[in-house]
Amino acid sequence: MTAVAQLRRVIVGGITGAGKTTLARRIATLRGLTHVELDSMYHGPDWQPRPEFDADADAATRGDEWVVDSTGYPSVMDMLWSRADTLVWLDLPRHEVMRRVVIRSVRRTWHRERLWNGNRETLRSWLSPEHPVPWAWRHHCLRRRQIRDRLTQPVASHLHVIHLTSAREAEAWLRDLDQSSRSPAKGDREQSAIKAWPDPS
Repeated sequence: MTAVAQLRRVIVGGITGAGKTTLARRIATLRGLTHVELDSMYHGPDWQPRPEFDADADAATRGDEWVVDSTGYPSVMDMLWSRADTLVWLDLPRHEVMRRVVIRSVRRTWHRERLWNGNRETLRSWLSPEHPVPWAWRHHCLRRRQIRDRLTQPVASHLHVIHLTSAREAEAWLRDLDQSSRSPAKGDREQSAIKAWPDPS
């Protein structure tokens, strides 16, 4: 099975603010997959967890063609990793993540953007340690270690891993994916040049 053919059940992993949802949407468009947005399933009104979350995540990933924009909340992580065939790890530097997450949160707050189930980011929410901006700063190194460690475990042994460490690499990979989706034979050659995990160099 080629690397391109394997891209049917995909997890996009990384820290909050790295751009996982945007990348997942673009993969879904290029590959004709269903985009599963886990945050929208998880967060109920007032940011409370939805009791139906586990069942909804299970139902959304029973099929053979989907892309999830998260490595998974703890209650569904093992299920998602066991079902996926590919992990696209968006492992951007902290300064790039913080630039993205600050811009996103400022936009959401300023425009009072309605998120999942009526939730919004507010000026008061910025004071919470769980707000995306301080959370991303504190957990950047921890999330990287968590993914590295998990990739050494049996649950990840079957995964094809694409490790993208910059926005430029991500864009190049998407261009190659677009071309390879159009021409599988050409895609086999192009995919071999993409950085995989572990990095043999």
